Amino acid sequence: MGRVICDITVSVDGYAAGVDQSEERPFGDDGGDGTGNRLHAWMFETPDENRAEIEAMTAAGAFVMGRNMFGPVRGAWDRRWNGWWGSDPPFHAPVFVLTHHPREPEPMDGGTTYHFVTDGIASALERARTAAGGGDVLVLGGATTVNQYLAAGLVDELRLHIVPLTLGAGTRLFDGVPPLDLEQVASRSARQVTHVRYRVLS
Repeated sequence: MGRVICDITVSVDGYAAGVDQSEERPFGDDGGDGTGNRLHAWMFETPDENRAEIEAMTAAGAFVMGRNMFGPVRGAWDRRWNGWWGSDPPFHAPVFVLTHHPREPEPMDGGTTYHFVTDGIASALERARTAAGGGDVLVLGGATTVNQYLAAGLVDELRLHIVPLTLGAGTRLFDGVPPLDLEQVASRSARQVTHVRYRVLS
């Protein structure tokens, strides 16, 4: 059986997004223009320097994400929304989106299909494991979703991309998560980010 890996970018003080998130500013008050341009500059401004980490983010057999990461639409699906990534999302595998509101699966170009899961994180993970066929399952975020999986003891590996800025408030990794015993298995510093991998022991 493959691993369950959480992969997320955070500020030095642990925030994956700032306060006051909106459709126009999906990362809220994030120290930049609200689109995550500073938090995720390492992916887009220096992709060659971070190629291995970027490729690892899309190398899983299936993915899980929260509805807030999927998009800004709240409540019932009263308008069509197929994610931030256009008609050919980078996942190229099944993606299980946590939501309280049912919706039919949405196939996209390139092999990505969004599946909307209304019965909780354990169900989403079970379905993702089945879809991954023995491959890894990657929980991409946001922080609230990652925290739920960490708190439930369902994570094997945590990959953090730590960006040298502080936000002071927002959606924070580890909020509501009990103490964890982690083993650092790798770290690498780049110009705009430090990549750290931890094995979750308990």
